[in-house]
This record gives sequence, C-alpha cells and structure tokens, in this order.
Amino acid sequence: MSGLLRNPMLMIALAITGGIAVWGIIDTAGLTALARRLIIIQFTSRAWFIMLTVSFILITSVALAFSRYGSIVIGADDDTPEFSTLSWLTMLFAAGMGVGLLYWGTAEPLTHFIALDGAEGVDAVSASLFVTNFHWGFHAWAIYALSGLVIGYFGFRKGWPTLIGSPILAVFGQGPIPRGVAWLSDLLAIVAIAIGLGGSVAMGVFQIADGVEILFGMEAQGITLMLAVFAVLVVAYLPPLTVDLSKGMALLSNIAMAIAVVLMLYVLLAGPTHTIMGGLVQAGGEYLGSFFVQGFRTFTFMDEVTVGWFQDWTLTYMVWWLAWAPFVGVFIARISKGRTIREYLLGVIVAPSAFSVMWFGIFGGAGFAAALNDSLPVLDLVRDDTGAVTFYMLRQYPLSNVTIVLTLLAAFLFLVTSVVSAAFVLGMFSTRGDLNPSTRVKLGWGVILGALGLVMILSGSIGAVKSIIALGALPFVFVVLLLVVCFLKALKDETPP
Repeated sequence: MSGLLRNPMLMIALAITGGIAVWGIIDTAGLTALARRLIIIQFTSRAWFIMLTVSFILITSVALAFSRYGSIVIGADDDTPEFSTLSWLTMLFAAGMGVGLLYWGTAEPLTHFIALDGAEGVDAVSASLFVTNFHWGFHAWAIYALSGLVIGYFGFRKGWPTLIGSPILAVFGQGPIPRGVAWLSDLLAIVAIAIGLGGSVAMGVFQIADGVEILFGMEAQGITLMLAVFAVLVVAYLPPLTVDLSKGMALLSNIAMAIAVVLMLYVLLAGPTHTIMGGLVQAGGEYLGSFFVQGFRTFTFMDEVTVGWFQDWTLTYMVWWLAWAPFVGVFIARISKGRTIREYLLGVIVAPSAFSVMWFGIFGGAGFAAALNDSLPVLDLVRDDTGAVTFYMLRQYPLSNVTIVLTLLAAFLFLVTSVVSAAFVLGMFSTRGDLNPSTRVKLGWGVILGALGLVMILSGSIGAVKSIIALGALPFVFVVLLLVVCFLKALKDETPP
C-alpha cells in the first residue's frame, strides 16, 4: 500500500479504470447509454477535427519518410535491427490488429453492403470494400507508426523514459506547466489503452463463443458460453503476468499470424478464386486512387442516416486506432530499434496496409460470392450475429472443422498476447517508465483489463463496445498531435548523416 501512496499516477489510473469497470458491471445499460450520448455530441461537433488529425498524421509520416531526416536511426547511429525484416513485419502486424481482422474479415464489407445496397448510382460491393480498406489501411497504420516513432526516437535516441509525456518534457522543459501536461498525457494514454483493450477482449470473446457454437452444432448459449470463454481467457493470461515479458509472447503472436495467413490462402484457393481475385484487384486499385481524398470527407451535408453511419464506423475506427496508439506504439518502437526513420515508416505503413487490403478482399469477396452468387443467407447472419459470419463462411468449404479450430486458436492467441503485453505497458506507464514493473502491478492491470472486458461482454452489443472505446480514446486525439509537434521540433536539431 505504501508503494501505491508514493505513486499517485498508479492510484488515479487504477481508480478511474476500475471505477469505469465497476460502474459498467453494476449498470451496464447506464454506462453504454451515457457513452453513446457523449460520443454523438463529440462526433457531431468534432468530426472535421478527427479527420483532419488523422490525415495530417499520414501526410506527416510520408513527408518524413522521404525527407532528409529519413536516414536517421531510431537509436544510436551504430545500432542495428534486432529482428529480421520478415519477423519484424509479422510482429508489428500481429500487435496492431490481430483479433479485429478475424472478427471483421467477412462481416464488415457485408455490413456496409447492406447499408449501401439500392443506393442510386452506387456500386455497393466496390464501395463496401473501399470503405473497409480505408478503415484498416494507411491512415490507421500511420497513427501507429508516427506514435511509435515519437516514443522510439525520444526513448532510444535521446535516452528519455519510455513514457508518453517524455517528449513534452524533452522539448518544453520541466517547468510546472510542461510537467502537468506530461503527467496528464500519461494518464490519458493509460485510460485509452485500458478501455480499448477491454473492447478487444469482448470482441474476441464474442467471436470465440460463436465459433464454439458452430463447431459443435450447439444452440445459441448466449451470455453463459461467453462468460465461460472469458473465464478460460483470464486463466490463460494471468500466469504469464507473473514472469518477465519475453520473446515467447512474440512467438505466440507469430504463430497466430501464421495461422491467419494460412486461413487467408485457404479461402482464396478453396473458394471462387477468380471472383475473389477480380474483386481484390478492383478494390485495391480503387483504394489506392481515392484514399487520400477520403481522409478529408466529413459527410457534413449528408442525410441523418449517412452521418450516423459515418460516426458509427469511420470516426469510431479512427479514435479506436488512436486509443491503441500508445500501446502498439511502444511495442513497435521496441522491436524497431536500429532501423532508419524511412525504413520504419514505410515498413509500418505500407506492408500491413497491403496485407489488410488482401485480407478483406479475400474474406469479403468470398462473402459477397456466397450472398450474391450462391444465395446463402450470409446477409441475414450479418444482421443477427456478426461474430458468427467468418465461421459460417468456413463451414461452406472442405475441412471446415479444421479451419474453424485454427480460427479459434488464432483468436485466442491474439487475445492472450494482447492482454499480457497491454498489462506490461500499462504497468510501465503507471510506474514512471519502469521497464520491469512489479508482478503485483502487472496482475493489478490484468484484473482491471479483465473487468473492463467483462463490462463490454455484458453490454452484449458490438455497437456498445465501439461507443465505450471511442469515449475513452477521444481525449487522446489532442495528445497525439502534441507529441507530433514535439517530435518535429526536436528533429530540427538533428544533422542527418
């Protein structure tokens, strides 16, 4: 207890996140309704600011990659990369989006298709794949990349603690105002990470429960099966929190990512390959041709339904990536030490975005083929049970039991590694940048993350999960911009080799 009293950051962070968890468990509907109301207010008045911010981040990232500063090493000038390029790309991708890809691979393009089908002058299939690629492509990975670059630059090249507030202190000094802003930035990062990770836990549990039902031909078990899956997850991730974070966690992420690649290739080859590839090529080309302009669209003068869709999807995704930026950024920075800014930015933004386009092109294309050509009730399933869509699609192909088990295994591994890594990062952030936070602190964050995940599960709605995540992430939008300003100011003093 005396250790907690000497660390007000840890006390306040645990109090805020723990309070949200308790509130959500006691009054799930009340928390969900409040989050939804506040998000609508913020999204209505700040949509332009969010889209301008994420577009600015992407433009800045590209400009830095091709500028004279691109040759600067993240670390000392003589540092070399610790991991091979292939292993590096695999790890950063697994850390950034894992569970979300499995959950939304088929479901998101079909969901957008339902909303767009019948709209005059719109190719609903192409538009659905385009907007899905936009949500998971360059803008998302630029948020991760630039956040990680700032953390890695000040941590490995300038020797500051690996904290969100360190760039502020490094650039503006350690007077009362900069120290206060840095402290608040660290606190907002902790809250954003915790709530965002809680949402991913719920999303993963939703999908695993659906997969178990389909695998064993069970009737819908509802909350009972979800709680059972959640209990197994907690039992799986708590023991690793008692030992040092090691490369074993990266190994598990790589296994999960390898399974995802196998599943993607299997669907491509076992499904209607020519249809999938045709849609993939078209969707990829359209995305490359229009992603920049899409980053500035705010749908201000559109009808209420369109604005609601924009808020529920595009804006929510953008702040979701911002919520994960400090967590994923620290991980990406850690595995990127020794790489140049140019290599880092191009690798983090381009390679994962290209994989996302392929993933959604293949799984989304298979879904469209099933719904439009084979007349399977996929669209009805999307409306009723989003998490079951991927498993239903796999059930239409040979060896479905094997592929469903592999999907369940990948989802579970992504969840375990995400929670363990997030608890470690949260422990580090809340103990003044301690690179080896105590087991007690990590377990405390593991419990909090589990409780937040339970809140999201009890909400019973992926829409509610997205609203709560967005509410926790919105304040961090301003922090990310401040970090970018600090980085650009510090970079002016560098002399590129």
